[in-house]
Amino acid sequence: MAMDQQLISLINKLQDVFSSIGVNNNIDLPQIAVIGSQSSGKSSVLENIVGRDFLPRGTGIVTRRPLILQLIHRVGTSKPNGTDKDKPEEKGSNANNADEWGEFLHLPGQKFFDFGKIREEIVRDTEKMTGKNAGISPNPINLRIFSPNVLTLTLVDLPGLTKVPVGDQPRDIERQIKDMLVKYISKPNAIILAVTAANTDLANSDGLKLARDVDPDGTRTIGVLTKVDLMDQGTDVVDILAGRIIPLRLGYVPVVNRGQRDIDQSKSIASALENERNFFENHPSYASKAQYCGTPYLARKLNVILMHHIRATLPDIKARIGQQLAKYSAELKALGGAMGETNPGSVVLSTITEFCSEFRTTIDGNTSDLSLNELSGGARISFVFHELFNNGVKSIDPFDQVKDGDIRTILYNSSGSTPSLFVGTTAFEVIVKQQIRRLEEPSIKCCQLVYDELIRILGQLLVKTSSFKRYPELRDRFNSVVIGFFKESMVPTQKLVSDMVAMQACYVNTTHPDFLNGHKAMQIVQDRLNANKPPEKAVDPKSGKLAPGVLNNGRDLDADFKKEEPSFFGSFFAKDKAPRRKGTPIMEAPPAVIKPVASLNEREIMETEVIKLLIMSYFAVVKREMIDMVPKAITLTLVSYAKENLQRVLLEHLYKPEILEELLKESPDIVARRKECVKMVGALNQAEAIIATV
Repeated sequence: MAMDQQLISLINKLQDVFSSIGVNNNIDLPQIAVIGSQSSGKSSVLENIVGRDFLPRGTGIVTRRPLILQLIHRVGTSKPNGTDKDKPEEKGSNANNADEWGEFLHLPGQKFFDFGKIREEIVRDTEKMTGKNAGISPNPINLRIFSPNVLTLTLVDLPGLTKVPVGDQPRDIERQIKDMLVKYISKPNAIILAVTAANTDLANSDGLKLARDVDPDGTRTIGVLTKVDLMDQGTDVVDILAGRIIPLRLGYVPVVNRGQRDIDQSKSIASALENERNFFENHPSYASKAQYCGTPYLARKLNVILMHHIRATLPDIKARIGQQLAKYSAELKALGGAMGETNPGSVVLSTITEFCSEFRTTIDGNTSDLSLNELSGGARISFVFHELFNNGVKSIDPFDQVKDGDIRTILYNSSGSTPSLFVGTTAFEVIVKQQIRRLEEPSIKCCQLVYDELIRILGQLLVKTSSFKRYPELRDRFNSVVIGFFKESMVPTQKLVSDMVAMQACYVNTTHPDFLNGHKAMQIVQDRLNANKPPEKAVDPKSGKLAPGVLNNGRDLDADFKKEEPSFFGSFFAKDKAPRRKGTPIMEAPPAVIKPVASLNEREIMETEVIKLLIMSYFAVVKREMIDMVPKAITLTLVSYAKENLQRVLLEHLYKPEILEELLKESPDIVARRKECVKMVGALNQAEAIIATV
């Protein structure tokens, strides 16, 4: 018995420790959670276990906050319920007794010997938290009751389940209560005490239904059947007790509570317990099992269940306390310790060093937190260079803006006043330079994309670096200094890239080893044109001679008619079909605008195709060189420059004695979080000391 009390007392101490700090914790302590509908008799069951009237009564939701009820057996003049079957001492339900008192965790050192005052304090503290309306709150009230009439036990009384909002209850009161109950009973270390009225259908029990949702196998649910004395004549709960209706591993216990009339007439609980014992001992269905019925048996059963449960879960609780202590201690250390005292200069210096080191490793890829699902850091910059920029440059077609007719016009214009005998190189240079300048746009865009990736890395490091969570001003100044540095670096980077395009455009190197020379281009075009010509006419098989009209390039030898040769500028003139007077001069003044009006002739087709072939060859050479050189230029003046000079720039701007105090101004959230961590570390240290005694 002493060992049982020690174990349950230990859990009570842990509950007090964690409840007192007012901070949520992840330590799942063993406890018995009491659930049931509003009319199931939960309050009466708890009062019978305690042997006192102390819970608020009334209509609607009476329990509006969880009540953590710690029953502590102490040696006194009375004996605890369930340990003595002699008739308990008759007394008023709330008569004062020096052996019995209650204590609230929120009123340390104050003892309540009058249990009526305990009820008033529960109502007062509830209304303080929730107001006088019917709202509920998840913040628990911790009440200890010391008495020789109780077994050491810990119970959590939860609000009763309700269906329909009444009066000024919130419209979603059913959901609010259900969420609160589920939060308590879904914890693996919670024993669920599901209270159900025996005079209703068990299948409709709200408490059992909710318990089955979180404990489908019924391994940690114990059923309590109230109002057994109000069942119809000839009916009983024997089948339920035998587990033939809804089986529970921990079984069911039937009890008889005081009715509303008994409460109104101030019938003592001692008398009610005597009536309960007489009912079960004299009832034909329960007489043979009377020792397994009633409130005293329920208290003993709960005591044993809780004690065994604590024994089973103690190693896990001990491990969890150790883990949580290590976690909160590390966080508190990162926040500068309990007092938050730091040396401003060393904090700024170490933050700059840590940030720049992380920046370099993120770009170089030598980082420990490499992502498995996406590219990050330097790999994204590489993607910009070798995928986006590469494909962007390759996709530029030199002939999507320059058509064959345009090339023909440029050929004529570039020849000047003397038509060229061979394909003009000036036209080639004019067009190829024009196309090379188009590479400036994707090159500048590549600079911008790399800049965006550096800003992305900056954002990730501002979140990742621990000092920035604590010092928002330091984070903001870091952000502005680094962005300003990147913008300054972009100016020479964009100029260098633009100059590279200008270099390519200002000098066309026709001696480049990868460039297709003019003779080879001419030969390729000639071969293509010949391949497209119709085949020559064959010899007549009968006469063995060529067909008439084939000789002399399509002209018979005896014909003295000569076909007019096309003029050099033939495609720029439309033949004037209007009749002229005999003897008038043929030459006229040139028109204001001379445009080609016909399709290309054979010579023009050949010259245009040669130019196109040369442009395509040289443009491919330039594209390859730009794809290779632009990433190198951006890396030199932006990426590598940032890696090498960022630390110097940050030191120049931030490591100044006059601004150190301003930079290390903490946010209110951090101050509040440090207080929480201090509380948690203190509570966990206490908890570790408490659990080390076992």
